[in-house]
Amino acid sequence: MRIYHNQLTSTLNQGVKPVWLIFGDEPWQKNNSLFAIKEHAQQQGYSEHIRLTFDDKFDWSLLQQEYQAMSLFSSQRIIELELTSNKIGDKGAKLLTDLSQQLHQDIVLLIHGGKLDAGTQKRKWFSLLANQGCFLPLYDIEGKQLHQWVQRQARHYQLNLLPDVVLQLTELFEGNLNALDQELQKLAILFGQQLITSEDAEQLLIKQAKFNPFQLIDALLTGKINKAISMLDQLQQDGTAIGQLIWFVHKEIKQLAMMQEALTQGENFNQLCNEYRIWDKRKPLYQHALKTITAKNIAQAQSRLAEVDLLAKSASDFNPFVLLADVIISLYHGDELSALPLDYEYA
Repeated sequence: MRIYHNQLTSTLNQGVKPVWLIFGDEPWQKNNSLFAIKEHAQQQGYSEHIRLTFDDKFDWSLLQQEYQAMSLFSSQRIIELELTSNKIGDKGAKLLTDLSQQLHQDIVLLIHGGKLDAGTQKRKWFSLLANQGCFLPLYDIEGKQLHQWVQRQARHYQLNLLPDVVLQLTELFEGNLNALDQELQKLAILFGQQLITSEDAEQLLIKQAKFNPFQLIDALLTGKINKAISMLDQLQQDGTAIGQLIWFVHKEIKQLAMMQEALTQGENFNQLCNEYRIWDKRKPLYQHALKTITAKNIAQAQSRLAEVDLLAKSASDFNPFVLLADVIISLYHGDELSALPLDYEYA
């Protein structure tokens, strides 16, 4: 049985599963899933908890002994096995295959690890366990699913958020559910059940958000200009070197120019992604940017970025972060900005 995180509560309410397989790299969902499964089992009388960790020195017979042992303290137990690597070898595969024939309702076997590849999901041990229990793969939550996740968590904390606050939260903390959940908890402490507007939340959220240049590039590619400018502001307050950000933005705009030129010459998008080592997950970002940003605007942004680089190195009369924001805006609104020189102070 395969479920997703938003189905966990309803699945738990259907009854105890003899085995759970939790695999993926998203930390909030993993911690939340493990806590919920163990808490539910304990409420059903599984009062003893044994925790094992697989590493390169792990003795698989220990798991077998624990599973077959009679407990002096409880007739119902949770045995949790953390896999620090999903490469469990022939011994591990054989033991888990054998164990799949011995599963019973007095023990909840909870196995978890990092992201599982498709090949491992087809292995005999995994299929046998998943068929008798529940496999919960953990994926990053994005877009519409992230909005729904925020709304669910807001209900959980009894928060009363206006829709634009939900949008602010998802834009500022996309890709970091732990930070997003912490911000919701802070809002619950500060505002209780009071209606929270974007003005109420804005200052708190901007101050708490932590960004890196890679997130800035993602906002640039997806055309989320307001988000990109908010990130630049926070990066400036955090003391990020402007030269580092200029390098990232220059590299990305130069790559967009080359990809756009190649596409006009008939090259295939997927082949270009392989050439530039763009992962499948990031392909939609580039598809959006290449479809939305014109060649004229890319050329203009490159020209203005060269000016920003020069001004950042030679003049202290300008705020280079503001000028870099101009470059990002010009990618999407170059026509409106073309008449405005960057050295506007002296124009």
